[in-house]
Amino acid sequence: MNNLSEAQLYDQLQHLIASISDLDEAAMAKIQVRLDSLTKPQGSLGQLEHFAKQLGGIQRTSQPKLLKRAVLLMAGDHGVVEEGVSAFPQEVTPQMAYNIINGGAAINVLARQAQADVVLTDVGIAFPLEGNCLHRRVADGTRNMTKGPAMTKKEALQALLTGAEVAQEKIQNGYNLFATGELGIGNTTPSSAIVALLTNSSVESVVGRGTGIDDKGLLRKCQAIEKAIEVNKPDVTDALDVLMKVGGLEIAAIAGSIMQAAASHVPIVIDGFISTAGALIAAKLAPKSVAYMLPSHGSVEIGHRKALAELKLEPVLNLDMRLGEGTGAALTFHLVEAALHILNEMATFEDAGVSEKAN
Repeated sequence: MNNLSEAQLYDQLQHLIASISDLDEAAMAKIQVRLDSLTKPQGSLGQLEHFAKQLGGIQRTSQPKLLKRAVLLMAGDHGVVEEGVSAFPQEVTPQMAYNIINGGAAINVLARQAQADVVLTDVGIAFPLEGNCLHRRVADGTRNMTKGPAMTKKEALQALLTGAEVAQEKIQNGYNLFATGELGIGNTTPSSAIVALLTNSSVESVVGRGTGIDDKGLLRKCQAIEKAIEVNKPDVTDALDVLMKVGGLEIAAIAGSIMQAAASHVPIVIDGFISTAGALIAAKLAPKSVAYMLPSHGSVEIGHRKALAELKLEPVLNLDMRLGEGTGAALTFHLVEAALHILNEMATFEDAGVSEKAN
């Protein structure tokens, strides 16, 4: 991919976007009939019924199945940490990456419980990793967005297509359910910038405390985002321009993985604030990709609900979480699986000899 020109990379992205189609309405209609025949009041299982129907539409069948599942965890660093926007130094990114590689992070625990694999991809950590992860580095982190664009357009395209490439490789290996995940000190700052721009919100209304910054740190964070927007003047009608100027390499890779999942008829569960910023980029680039997104939890990061509202997604879990890594999405795997158990195992009124309506 490094040998391709910017124009060739852009053509690849456009081809990916064009390959995303609408959900299969016929399959969803059949599933709706089945759901309405089960021994319960119609619609009484809420989001579980929606998941079952959505999975059928995505997989193009009235009998959807879950095979192998994975958390696609994208990692990258951010030059804007120079502005004092994080409570932790950038060295923590590779330290946490090694914790994930060694199986000791929260996402490892929750993924094991959900019988899912964690696929860690180094898209652009400032300190190159060794060990058992996917080495797909685009750059040594982004540049400080308060001083100019976080990435070149070519780097943004490379990161998008890297995410797509990782997803495609896993699909070819039999995976058919994904979750988004991320790792990178300082990444709530570019995420807040993306959400503010793409939801037409004020910076203050979307900026939270991230890893736990104090009031002074929160002020620095808001000021850094406002300065980045002033310096770069992102075009809010062009998600690629927004991504390139105030985004992150791992955020781009998340967006790319979502678009590839959609193009390949694979559902993808969206994690928290950073993942949802990536989902916003995907949605603005490829509006049809939203139909392939499954919501997970509602983060305590204040901008997350605005981002979800822009996508018209409702969280299914509210656990006061703000860790990232894909933790909320991994928990949601259990609900997705439960939806299919309901669809496939619950008795119909006819099977159970139960009257559908009162006489």
